[in-house]
Amino acid sequence: MTATSHPYLDSPAPIAFAHRGGDADGLENTMAAFRTAVDGGYRYLETDVHLTSDGVLVAFHDSSLDRVTDRRGRIAELTWAEVREARVAGKEPVPLFEDLLEAFPGARWNVDAKVDEAVAPLIETIRRADAWDRVCVGSFSEARLVRARALGGPRMASSLGTRGVAELRLLSVGGRVAERFLLDKVVRRGAVCVQVPERSNGIRVVDAAFLRTAHRLGLQVHVWTVNDESRVHALLDLGVDAIMTDRLDMLRSVYVERGVWTG
Repeated sequence: MTATSHPYLDSPAPIAFAHRGGDADGLENTMAAFRTAVDGGYRYLETDVHLTSDGVLVAFHDSSLDRVTDRRGRIAELTWAEVREARVAGKEPVPLFEDLLEAFPGARWNVDAKVDEAVAPLIETIRRADAWDRVCVGSFSEARLVRARALGGPRMASSLGTRGVAELRLLSVGGRVAERFLLDKVVRRGAVCVQVPERSNGIRVVDAAFLRTAHRLGLQVHVWTVNDESRVHALLDLGVDAIMTDRLDMLRSVYVERGVWTG
């Protein structure tokens, strides 16, 4: 495990993340789900953001309401007045990200900017709330991360994007020769962590060499989304710095059993 100088990651590792607030009752990314996670001792929460057609930043994973709510339509094509009428699992409203920051002032947030249009409003929301120490911005899009870092500046925590992850994997298998060419490039991205699945397209991403390389660069390794107890044990044995899960009770139980629960 590795430490970082950014306040966002000042918690003892391994960190436990509540992915979308957890999967209880199908209420992902709702105020109720995050309340359950926080009440259960989780200090780190993961969510996603989209932008409505009238520029309101909402915490929601999908581009449309169809899968998890009782309404239909693409968020980017709906006004906030329309989105706010939707109910996740027929019960809970879609929250504003700004409201989540206010409701849980002691929580740290990992936020995936799902669309280009959400980047500037996300950074502005973080700035307005002075939440630089409480939010880490991530994205599958390198362009979004570049934009977020340009807008957020050095106070903003971020994860590596897909290109950075690929380069880190190359570093881990290429030895010192490859490192001379890629080390500076990776570090200059300003990331404090790398957030990856254990495997991608059947190829193992997280192994001992990957961890050693990330830690040598001062990057924590956060693994998503791990819902199998045996894999949690295996990853903790390997030395990962954080695990994201939908199964909050399971992850907490494993951490308690191993004496690493800090909630």
